[in-house]
Amino acid sequence: MSTHKEDYYVLLEIERNADGSTIKRAYRKKALQYHPDKNQDDKAAEEKFKAVSEAYEVLSDTQKRQIYDQFGHDGLSGQGYHGPQDPSDIFSSFGSIFEDFFGFSSEGGGSKKTRRGKDLQYDLTLEFKEAVFGVKKDISFYKQTSCEPCSGSGAKKGTSPVTCTSCKGSGQTRQTQGFFSVMMECYSCRGTGKKIKEFCPECHGAGAVSKKKTLEIKVPAGISDGVRLRVSGEGETAPQGQSGDLYVFITVKESKDFLRDGNDIYLDYPLSCIQASLGCKVQVETLDSKETFTIPAGSQHGETFKLKDKGVPSLRSRGRGDFFLRLHITVPKKLSKEEKTHLENYAKASGLPFGNDVEKKKPSSGFFQRIFE
Repeated sequence: MSTHKEDYYVLLEIERNADGSTIKRAYRKKALQYHPDKNQDDKAAEEKFKAVSEAYEVLSDTQKRQIYDQFGHDGLSGQGYHGPQDPSDIFSSFGSIFEDFFGFSSEGGGSKKTRRGKDLQYDLTLEFKEAVFGVKKDISFYKQTSCEPCSGSGAKKGTSPVTCTSCKGSGQTRQTQGFFSVMMECYSCRGTGKKIKEFCPECHGAGAVSKKKTLEIKVPAGISDGVRLRVSGEGETAPQGQSGDLYVFITVKESKDFLRDGNDIYLDYPLSCIQASLGCKVQVETLDSKETFTIPAGSQHGETFKLKDKGVPSLRSRGRGDFFLRLHITVPKKLSKEEKTHLENYAKASGLPFGNDVEKKKPSSGFFQRIFE
């Protein structure tokens, strides 16, 4: 019979159906809470740290988790697993989790960490049709680039960096406190494994200088407001390392005529009540052409007419959205004497009250009328 152990899911405060990322986040939270470096001389915290570490080791392993879910702690004991036997063994099976959490490796030897330059952000504003059909834009910005006189080494021309004596060129040093031992970035050489005796006068040892960069950006057709474009390798350059990326954040100006809904375009077209009643033909400017719409007699306010494939090009596939003409029926505010006479004759012929006449018949029972009744 195994000694009593707290349920692994309870220890990490997660549901039994939690996925791998949830388990990892829960362990990180608990590991930081009970870490021995934060709780020196607290044996209870140390034991809790061992327990949550053991829980993570089991639940992050598909085979061990399956056994535990089916048979509990006894099932693991039956498989010859009794948890880490030595405190230092707790960390031997976690691999990259220490890199994810703390930025260093738990392995003894280690290797120099490849430095990566900072990512940069550029805000680019486009006109409405530029976003619809795509455009090429030249943008200029300042970025840290490798120093030419020293070729990014940071050392004075004619000299070279020397091997760091603190880490012997590995870029990492071992830090030990109690039972906890990890490899950390060397404080002396900042993880490069090299030290500079004579600094480059151009970059003062930084290995990089700030320079203006002009770049042509190709904006694809169909891009929308809020989209982010990634330009690989155009961020800042890390000395003796990799360049970061440039992220171009897109803002699209609104159109005074068109309304965009996904890949569809809507145009509100003002039409007089007379035209709507009698029907007519209207010519309108779409995104890239002039088109004629036939408005049938009796058309109503808000009615739409569609032109297929005249909308916005699809960003991720072929084809385009549709173009919709939406009627906006207008009533004239001023009438000429002749216009007024014709409308009055129409009203009389239709039996419609106007002016000082009183409407006596019951209004037609529409949707809202039925609700109020």
